[in-house]
Amino acid sequence: MQKTIDLLRSRGELREIHDELDIYLEIPHIAYVEVKKENSKALLFTKPVNKKEGIVYDSPVLMNLFGSYERTELLFGRSVEGVAEEIESLLHMKPPASFRDKFSMLGSLFSLKNIFPKRLKGEGRCQAVKYLAEDVDLSMIPVLTTWEEDGGPFITMGQVYTQSLDGELVNLGMYRLQVYDKNHLGMHWQIHKDASHFFDQYQREGKKMPVSVAIGGDPLYTWCATAPMPYGVNELLLYGLVTKKTAQLVKSLTTPLYIPEDADFVIEGWVDPSRLRVEGPFGDHTGYYTLAEPYPVMEVTAISHKKKPVYLATVVGKPPLEDKYMGWATERIFLPLLKTNASDLIDYHMPENGGFHNLILAKMKPLYKGHAKQFMHAFWGAGQMSFVKHALFVAEDAPRLNNYEAIATHILNRFHPSRMMITEGITDALDHSSPEALVGGKLGLDCTKQAVMDAPEMLKDEELLKKLKACDSSIVDVRQHMCRTRNPITLISVNKTSSMKEVFANIKAFQEQLRIVAFVDEKKNDLNNLYMLLWRVVNNIDAGRDIFVEGNVVGIDGTNKNALDGFEREWPGDVECTPSVLHSLKKSGVLDIDEALIYKFQL
Repeated sequence: MQKTIDLLRSRGELREIHDELDIYLEIPHIAYVEVKKENSKALLFTKPVNKKEGIVYDSPVLMNLFGSYERTELLFGRSVEGVAEEIESLLHMKPPASFRDKFSMLGSLFSLKNIFPKRLKGEGRCQAVKYLAEDVDLSMIPVLTTWEEDGGPFITMGQVYTQSLDGELVNLGMYRLQVYDKNHLGMHWQIHKDASHFFDQYQREGKKMPVSVAIGGDPLYTWCATAPMPYGVNELLLYGLVTKKTAQLVKSLTTPLYIPEDADFVIEGWVDPSRLRVEGPFGDHTGYYTLAEPYPVMEVTAISHKKKPVYLATVVGKPPLEDKYMGWATERIFLPLLKTNASDLIDYHMPENGGFHNLILAKMKPLYKGHAKQFMHAFWGAGQMSFVKHALFVAEDAPRLNNYEAIATHILNRFHPSRMMITEGITDALDHSSPEALVGGKLGLDCTKQAVMDAPEMLKDEELLKKLKACDSSIVDVRQHMCRTRNPITLISVNKTSSMKEVFANIKAFQEQLRIVAFVDEKKNDLNNLYMLLWRVVNNIDAGRDIFVEGNVVGIDGTNKNALDGFEREWPGDVECTPSVLHSLKKSGVLDIDEALIYKFQL
């Protein structure tokens, strides 16, 4: 980690802040704003404090480590696309036909010798300073409280190491960890995650489960913890593949688990499967709060750290954030593996304001009728890709998937309601919009074919608003976007007094002027801010309930759901900065922010 800091400093990629700043809201708010700026920097807070408890920490806090494309590749030490090409080459390796081929293959195979982690004897640098039994105290670590409504402090960049009951399988994952007190952590491993599958094994046998949490060390450990590897495959294999270095591991002090010897902090303990405790709320990467729910509890038996540790943390909330860049690396590197289930896939992309699992764009080579629908089923059955709620497919003649204006135009010129497929499947545990938790509607869209509709007869916004308000008084405002396409998007803000199905039915007299109609609440939404509106709508819809069709017109209900919609779950609030904290930081000169940025990203 110190080498990483030195590297960032030498490249002008690090901003060091020497003011005393609170781990409660102040530090995370600065990081949240910084990562949204152009040319954002990694942040090293050298004087973190806990003002409430009167604690001054020796360990600095490092944030926004992966907060740009350039920094991410710097941390990888090589081109991310180059890693993907290497994986693709290995997947398509053929028997050698000549001596030259054999020699070339030997070189490729030799480079794989460092893939497998190495278990060292003795202790590692991460165990230079030890606290055991009664000496354990989590308050010695500068764990951040990010949002005012959070249930407490949360570890957000923890590498969580677990193993199966028989010890044959190991897993490295990243799950948030709530600090309850000096020696207890809330384990937010969701039901679909590998650690949760291991927990089920211990629970059935009534045995305590060992857990070791590493923080820091080589940044690639942290990225590997987020990688969507198949069940039972050690994520640290990726570390060896990317870095060409063997991950050096040492045994934990009080659990049987092995952790990187150069980690900055290690927290060890055991999870009693008979004990659950309310965890949360937490302002999550969806941009909404995850509601409080019971989760397993880890009793901490040891804390160890380097002689001069650095505490690594991230902040999550409304996009764009650090996970944008970590997700980009994952997206590029796992493309070859995704192609093994869909061989005619050309490319895919998850826009950061789609919340990753809420929206995927995919380019393919369609070979036969229904091919795109086949791909939809393949995606929804492939590991973490099964959480994707909305999958839009285009053919090889489409523009680059991250050229948003061009790809949106391409899709809208090929859209037709008959090319939608709405089905049901599993949803991410963080999804709040479906009628019931963990399962909900999914939308697939086949835009691989040519256009079938002419553009509608458009009215000006002012004229359309006047006519629509005459049909339904709850309508507040209207904006029409992508008007040069065959399927313009009409955004309608409402002061919600009934379900949007009723509002949609009330305006059906204007079918000739409408094609795609999206409804949002008037409060907290700007009909000109398409970046945040996309974030809002794909978060808020369940395709089975919130998409309705009348002729050639499609309605999309992106409003917050309540009893008017028959919605019985609790609807979470937006993740938002505390205005007084922003004002204080700005006044002190440590935070440079203007109203335009606050408005643009709905801070």
